Amino acid sequence: MLKGVVLAGGTGSRLYPLTKITNKHLLPVYNKPMVYYPIETLVNAGIRDILLVTGGKNAGDFLRLLANGKEFGLSHVNYTYQEGEGGIAEALSMAEHFADGHRLCVVLGDNIIEGSIATAAADFARQRRGAKVL
Repeated sequence: MLKGVVLAGGTGSRLYPLTKITNKHLLPVYNKPMVYYPIETLVNAGIRDILLVTGGKNAGDFLRLLANGKEFGLSHVNYTYQEGEGGIAEALSMAEHFADGHRLCVVLGDNIIEGSIATAAADFARQRRGAKVL
């Protein structure tokens, strides 16, 4: 079983002043918040157990926006809070308890992936060891 992790922290400094009042992952891209795209990527690959890692002063906005994940066909979304600016490696380390020995599919919260990763995810799930990077 694959579990999914969406990394949606960071300060969004390169998008300032847009990020002065919200997290960049909550900004709209076309007709929906940016964070919807990586969640949809995971769900479309058959991944239903998802952890969202975020931080900063707008972390609660993710809970209000995503709630339990019902809009994506999920029964539950897990959340964890990254204090400070520790970067991707620290954010990913916060998913260790969530992984609980399972393989993880990690998507950056500001990445929009065209097409499906379902085949790559299935191949990765069958691998005996190692990683797969897309």
